[in-house]
Amino acid sequence: MDSRELLPMGEVARRSGFAASALRFYESEGLITATRTPGGRRQFERNVLRRLAFIRAASNIGLTLDEVRAELDQLPASRVPNRADWQRISRHWRARIDDQIAALERLRDGLDSCIGCGCLSLKRCRMTNPGDWMAASDDAPGAANLPPLLRRPHQFR
Repeated sequence: MDSRELLPMGEVARRSGFAASALRFYESEGLITATRTPGGRRQFERNVLRRLAFIRAASNIGLTLDEVRAELDQLPASRVPNRADWQRISRHWRARIDDQIAALERLRDGLDSCIGCGCLSLKRCRMTNPGDWMAASDDAPGAANLPPLLRRPHQFR
């Protein structure tokens, strides 16, 4: 099957798991491209499914939209990206994923005593907040003692 075969918006949405509105957004941001039928309907090359899977994975590990764009800009424009291209742009994710795993383990190991919220309700807390110092912290509001990787707002739709 030709990777440049054109798929309609509904098929790409169904196969990728992204809403049509997200596909339009990613197109407007230059992360994916579409052609138009004579009637103005969007059609995508089949290989857009790989780009969308990359966007999904990148959002799951916390890459920002700008970081995703920078990564996708490294892909060849003259041909369909191959496995080596995808491996090259995702290689540096390993350290980021390892950092996230460590942050999640820290959270998991502290859940029975504290979740990093900064409250003073627990007498024994692994992420303690004596004297309510977090009230004046630049990290407030929110769970200021959570590892930073777990505090970031979700970046994607």
